[in-house]
Amino acid sequence: MPAPPDEVTRLLRRFSAGDELAAEALIPLIYAELHDIAERQMRHERGDHTLQPTALVNEAFLRLAGNHNADWQNRQHFLSLAAQAMRRILVDHARRRNAQKRGGRQEKIELDDALRVGSDDTDGLDLESLDQSLKQLADLDPRQARVVELRFFGGLSVEDTAAVLDISTATVKRDWAFARAWLKRDLTRNR
Repeated sequence: MPAPPDEVTRLLRRFSAGDELAAEALIPLIYAELHDIAERQMRHERGDHTLQPTALVNEAFLRLAGNHNADWQNRQHFLSLAAQAMRRILVDHARRRNAQKRGGRQEKIELDDALRVGSDDTDGLDLESLDQSLKQLADLDPRQARVVELRFFGGLSVEDTAAVLDISTATVKRDWAFARAWLKRDLTRNR
């Protein structure tokens, strides 16, 4: 059962103010949700990936905890930042792996399959290409890029995404549909 949102928000604020005891109290309250996000993101990785969800959670939490200027507003805000951190870790990991292989080849899949939230059939997704396309989308429309990050990488529902971004669910649905189409076109063009 998730912790009361007010308790998590209170602890996040204490933690961002430098209270290390708040971090100790916070971890058990949000760990399961962070692990769920990590598992969803790892579904998009190849089967023999060396990074495990627990390690991904730990590394993301360390990155977030190391940000001394953090101003976490609430549980959803923190989880969205954790999802972003996990995405960056996985992209960095993929870049290092590909740099070690001369001409490292990645399997491609259809973006419609890859951007289906909760989909299990995304083995081999080229995260580097998706990351580049997402950066380009962010230059054109930062909100649409955030919708993709929250829905695809964070696994948030339409309603949770709307709450994090403080927009309507109809806007999230429109942004999600447009962003998927734009990313599919961009990734297909860059094959």
